[in-house]
Parts: sequence; C-alpha cells; structure tokens
Amino acid sequence: METKAIAPTRRVPFNAAFRAANRSRARYRVLMGGAGSGKSRNLAQDYIIKLSDPRFAGANLLVCRRIDETNRYSTFAELCAAARTVFGEHWPLFWKISLNPLRLESLVTGNEIVFRGMMDASAQERVKSLSFASGKLCWIWCEEATELTRENLELLDDRLRGALPNPNLFYQITLSFNPVSAHHWLKRRFFDEPRENALLCRTTFRDNRFIDPDFALRMEERRLRDPEGYRVYGEGEWGEAGGLILSNFVREPFERDPARFDAMALGQDFGFNHANAILRLGLRDGELYILDEIYERGRDTSDLIALARSKGLPANLRMWCDSAEPDRIRTWKRAGFRAAPVSKEPGSVLAQIDWLRRRRIHVHPDCENTWRELTSWQWARRPHSDDWDDVPAPGQDDAMAALRYGVEGLRKRR
Repeated sequence: METKAIAPTRRVPFNAAFRAANRSRARYRVLMGGAGSGKSRNLAQDYIIKLSDPRFAGANLLVCRRIDETNRYSTFAELCAAARTVFGEHWPLFWKISLNPLRLESLVTGNEIVFRGMMDASAQERVKSLSFASGKLCWIWCEEATELTRENLELLDDRLRGALPNPNLFYQITLSFNPVSAHHWLKRRFFDEPRENALLCRTTFRDNRFIDPDFALRMEERRLRDPEGYRVYGEGEWGEAGGLILSNFVREPFERDPARFDAMALGQDFGFNHANAILRLGLRDGELYILDEIYERGRDTSDLIALARSKGLPANLRMWCDSAEPDRIRTWKRAGFRAAPVSKEPGSVLAQIDWLRRRRIHVHPDCENTWRELTSWQWARRPHSDDWDDVPAPGQDDAMAALRYGVEGLRKRR
C-alpha cells in the first residue's frame, strides 16, 4: 500500500485548553501546569501531526531533558504513542522509529525527531554539533524545563537561526513544566516580565477532559495532606512545592567584611563537565551567609587556583573538599590553601542538611548559581509514589555539595 493512499487523521481528540498553544508561532511556547493536565500528550500529538504535514517539510525537532536517558520513558514514549494515535494501525507507513539512538523519522516529509540531554558540557557539545539529513532544526521541546538552567536555554536558543528553506516554517522553543518554585528563573524570564514573543498557557487536571475520575479523587486527597504540593501539582500555580530541601533562605546584599563574622570557611565540590563549585561562607549570630562563589566548567585545577587568587579568596580559611579527590586536594594545599577532605560518615549528608535547615541562610546577589540551585534543590521521589525519599535528587547540586562540605567545620566546631 502506498503512503499517499492513507491520509493522516485530523480528528485527534485534543483538549480545548491547548488550542491557542497548538496554533501559536511565537518564538517561545510556555506550557505550565499541574499534574494530569495533558501537557506532554498534547505536545507529542501536536508535533507528530505537524511533522507529518508536507507544508512543514524541512522542519526537524530536538527534544531535551536534563538527563538524556530520561527521554526514553517520557518524551520518546509519548511521541511513539502519539504516532499510533494519529495514524492508527497504519502508523508504520508514516513513521520510522529507532531505539538506538532514540529517533523518529517521518516517512512522508523526511522530518526527524532526535533526543538529547543537557547534563554536562559533553552533552551540550552534542547539541551544538547536531545536524540533519535534510531541512533545519526548527523546533525544540524542553520537557521538565525546570530541570534546565538559564544557560541551557540560551544555548538552545542560539541553535535556531538562519534562513528557513520553506516559507511555512518558523523557529520555536516549547517549555513544559510543573511550576515547582516561585524562585525559579523561568518565572522571572517569562511571567514576571511578559514578553511579546512568548505564548503562556497554564492548565490543570480540570482542563483535561480525558482524565480518569480516580485521578481527581487522588488530587483531592493530596489537597488535604499536602496543601503546598497540591498548589503546584493540583492548581498549577507557582509555589514552594513539597520536596524542596531548603526554604529558609533569602537573597539580599550585605556587607562582606570578614570582621563581621564569628567564623568563616570555604567549601569546594570538584568538577569538570559538572561545575567545579567553591563557596565562601560566614557564620554570624547563628545565621549562615554565602558571600562568594566560583562556579566553572571545563577548567583544570591550576586555572581554578588562579581564579580563586584573583577573586581574593582567603587562603588562610579552612577549605573543606570532596574526599573522593585526594590528588586535587594536595594540589590546592601545595598552592597554599588549607584544603582538607570532609569526613563522609554514614548519615553525614542528612546531618549537614539538618544543620542548614535550622539556620537562616543569606545569599549575596553575586552568587547567582548558588541561588539557582537552592531554589530547585529537591528530595528524590520514591519509585511509583508521590512521596519523597530521604536523599537529595541527583542533578543540579554542585553548589549544594560545596555548601554541605563548607559547613562541616562550622557545624562540628566546639
């Protein structure tokens, strides 16, 4: 049977709440909402229909999450399901699906869908070097966009440039997420200062006419036992969602004269593809102050030592470091810094977090990366559950590791 003999169905059941978003050609399409609102399913079906349409020949889609492998069971699965929904039993005549690497190709238009992570420098280089057999990268979908950094978005935004081969094509980045924290940079970027080239769409499970009644009952139960979590995942509103590790912090200017503090220390988490984070900390009247940060990727130890000296980081302060890197610690010691490994006894991470939770934390405005991590540092979820585990979720925690290490001497001092 020839592909031309079968037309893709246009009677896909969509939710009316997404109608404007699906028609939008704005540079940024921002879909924020609670759990069960149908954001991801809607986007997957929208992309499958558009990429199968000859009017959009030459368009290619990049799908991003922070960790590449998480695409497999989320965005990739949604897009495969969407192809089956749109084309029914004839979907293999319209879409070719590859598992290694993850990839979808329209057999009608030649348009492709590829998947990438943004976790570290090497993953980001793969995005920069991305190319397609035909056409251009026109559309980018960032799922769970709150996992990404402002720098990640800038890198992706820079990829959408140049003349397009088809007058029907347009450049667009779509961001979909739950609004986990009112401190998140996405709120400042798109909501606090509205942009003319951005379409904003907020939905909840009530906007999803396909939601099962049991889900609505579970949401009502959550409203009673976890009001703050319900505010985010039920009502789709900005808030401090359940699972945020710290909430006792404030960002404000303050005098950084060492004479003001009762005790001071440095904390360092080593990294290369991940950020190498160094924080200068001060303790005053029982409250913690984060004074300075170094937050660099792709820099060797000699570069970081030179940077620390140029920023005036005091070499006489005890510098608590990740004990897994003894060679780097020795290099810092030879350079004149009082570097020492932290003791990672059982339960030390929770003990550090407990100490931090019992103090008000002041963050200097210069510490932009530390503030970003603080406002999104969450506990890990237990598998197949809405409950939180007693370990931090892996991800953006380089400055948080430096913070934990840096307070070791302060919390144990006599």
